[in-house]
Amino acid sequence: MKERRRARGVALQALYELDSTHHDPGTVLAHRFGDARLKPEGESLARALVAGVLRERERLDALIQQHAPEWPIDQLAAVDRNVLRIAIFEFDISKMTPMRVAINEAVELAKEFGSESAPRFVNGVLGAIASAPDPSAESTPSEAEGLRAGVSTENVEAEDK
Repeated sequence: MKERRRARGVALQALYELDSTHHDPGTVLAHRFGDARLKPEGESLARALVAGVLRERERLDALIQQHAPEWPIDQLAAVDRNVLRIAIFEFDISKMTPMRVAINEAVELAKEFGSESAPRFVNGVLGAIASAPDPSAESTPSEAEGLRAGVSTENVEAEDK
């Protein structure tokens, strides 16, 4: 498994724990790093994702709520909520990852850690955000339509280095 995907998994696990407890983020990450044995660049990505999501949580949750109004944030499964937060942080706020890659990686995380319906839900919410009129969007509406239809991770793995 690629280092960046493993780092996202560690970040997701840390955010899940932080959502469920009042543990210190640094302590949570230290325990996760001990279990995952990431390379330094993987640890750096996981730290950046966790710190960014925690810092921008209100903004991220507002975007999720706007594009999934029938699902109040506190009623979303913790895995789904944090997968969405990570992806939106990556492609919309920090712009550290191309939108297509972030969405595909989020779907893969949802497959690995979420319920059977999680990948479809995550893809739908992120597709709606991707197709929303936004001057800073990285794709055209036709690309966003492709995302909602489900783009294979194989097509974008090379971009995720």
